[in-house]
Amino acid sequence: MRRSALRLGRRRGEGTSPRRVADQDEARCASRRSARRSNLAIAVLAALLVASSLVSLMLGRYPINPAEAVGMLAHLAVPFDPFWTSQQETLFFQVRLPRIVLALLVGCSLAAAGAAYQGTFQNPLVSPDILGASQGAAFGAAVAILLGCTSLLISVSAFLFSIAAVLLVLLIGSRARGNHLLIVVLAGVMVSSLFSAGVSYTKLVADPSDQLAAITYWLMGSLTGAKWGDMALAAAPIAVGLAVLFALRWRINVLTMGDDEASTMGVNARRVRLLVILAATLVTAASVSISGMIGWVGLVIPHFSRMIIGCDYRKLLPASMLMGATFLLVVDDLARLMASSEIPIGILTAFVGAPFFLYLITRRKQQL
Repeated sequence: MRRSALRLGRRRGEGTSPRRVADQDEARCASRRSARRSNLAIAVLAALLVASSLVSLMLGRYPINPAEAVGMLAHLAVPFDPFWTSQQETLFFQVRLPRIVLALLVGCSLAAAGAAYQGTFQNPLVSPDILGASQGAAFGAAVAILLGCTSLLISVSAFLFSIAAVLLVLLIGSRARGNHLLIVVLAGVMVSSLFSAGVSYTKLVADPSDQLAAITYWLMGSLTGAKWGDMALAAAPIAVGLAVLFALRWRINVLTMGDDEASTMGVNARRVRLLVILAATLVTAASVSISGMIGWVGLVIPHFSRMIIGCDYRKLLPASMLMGATFLLVVDDLARLMASSEIPIGILTAFVGAPFFLYLITRRKQQL
């Protein structure tokens, strides 16, 4: 009895040794410092988003000074005599403001979807179009343009075909045997190739005078002609998808550890992965349907956010959303102002994203 008591006392002494207590305190302090840095970084990103939005409201071929921009926004809540012209008010509310809101919406959605896909598939090279969502939307839009549909029906067709493409990928993944994640990715590549061939065929049979140009311009991505009605149509699925991703962001942390570790923590990895894929697909399909194909945002922005925030998806996901919205807004400002004729935004995102990604993967100490 005396020996067992002595052993128990030693174990207790080891568990509460000054060195171990100091290590635990240091780990807690480091965790608090990391959390404070992450919160500060998110606050800075939010401030940059607000500042870039206000600056974008004043930029354009017909500039609007800060007092007029603030006055028109304030006039929505407080009635007073306007000190701007009716032409400026029409330009502000019907052209510039919806375009800025669309850039923020699409940038936020693509970055969030890209971060979710990368964590779910445990692959840093995954982007929102990995499961064929973008190519499915491109085929749906091309078919609608070929049939002479309105812009609203083009967006609806792109959205429906995008969802159909991903559902086809998931159906193939559920029927095949083997590594589930690998099969889903391979099925996404094959379905993307199939719909890409369909887009090529629609371009082949399209009327070169107007339909071919419209299809080509849609494929390059653009925020020109943003309308409140189109955004209202896409806002609901985007809001639902982002809400689901935001609610599951801590479970994405568990998915990055692997299915075995997730099951030991009481998380059904297969079910959570399916929910994340469906939510990210819903967000991607709705975004692409109203903006066209805009690449690199969902691939590059999550990596850039990891360099600043870290790999904790509780902080990484909101940081990616803020950074993606700001990035696409700034690129859209460049697309509007760089040349006499507007440059499709998909071209500029590739020019900016590809060199940065090459720099990222060639850094000696950086691991994707």
